[in-house]
Amino acid sequence: MENMPYREGLMTAVRAVETAEVTSSDWRSGLPVLTGGWVTLRELRTDDAASLFTLLTTEEVARFISPPPSSVEGFEKFIEWTLRQRTVGTYACFAVTLKGFDTAIGIFQVRAGDAGFETAEWGFAIGSAFWGTGVFQEGAGMLLEFAFDTLNVRRLEARAAVQNGRGNGALIKMGAVQEAILRKSFVKNGRTYDQVLFSILESDWREGRRTDVRSYRALVH
Repeated sequence: MENMPYREGLMTAVRAVETAEVTSSDWRSGLPVLTGGWVTLRELRTDDAASLFTLLTTEEVARFISPPPSSVEGFEKFIEWTLRQRTVGTYACFAVTLKGFDTAIGIFQVRAGDAGFETAEWGFAIGSAFWGTGVFQEGAGMLLEFAFDTLNVRRLEARAAVQNGRGNGALIKMGAVQEAILRKSFVKNGRTYDQVLFSILESDWREGRRTDVRSYRALVH
């Protein structure tokens, strides 16, 4: 999600989404803790601000995302904003941590694209020291499960600059399908970029899970 919904100094969503009753869970009262083999996703806390500032403001991480907050205090305000948006049911943002450690090393986020969260957009930012370690793949799998099973998303979109080869490759690994090129749709430091529009459909995701189960059963029998 390169066009981040939060802007430093702007305390409301860039694009307002009309909210609807969410009956699938009580996630608006507090995000669940999602635990994998060695990655845990949990709700952001104010004390995550320092580590996120250190890890997500480096040039290589911030190159293809909207400018992150420019100070620890800015990240504290961002975290406060995420909690308010979660409460109204339009946005969820998870801190990425490693099992046995509670330091936030990145974020996964998903925001509503329409009332009821049938269409949504997701994105991520992870400290570069953890690229290529499997953190993204495991965390993304849990985020997708949350989106489709808890939020009841039907269509999940993502955008990545054409030049962002790592980001595009990561999305494709998770089963995202390229649908279009959005010309000059992202502006960073006065430069415009074309973006690739990706989508994952709930029906395709569930079929992929069934295929994985069938493949596993075939291996063990």
